Amino acid sequence: MTTFGLDVIQGNDMTRIKAVCEHQRGLIYVVPAERSWVCDKENLSAHALAGFFRELNALGNKDVEGLMHQWGLYYRQLPNEQEDDGA
Repeated sequence: MTTFGLDVIQGNDMTRIKAVCEHQRGLIYVVPAERSWVCDKENLSAHALAGFFRELNALGNKDVEGLMHQWGLYYRQLPNEQEDDGA
């Protein structure tokens, strides 16, 4: 599935996210790992990326914050669905 220069390629043992524009080309590989075992295969890449950015932000590292700002990347943790439903 390609959406706005991002192509998500689901494989058996990994998901590849191809990010391509006229200026940059790169691949992000998402594979099962120590922190992602709780999620099913279909949602593993979302679980890994959300968890990674959550923990990266929690570091409070000014260099990382500066790089994210320079590239226009921001991350905000969303409430669990159970919290949205008033549970």
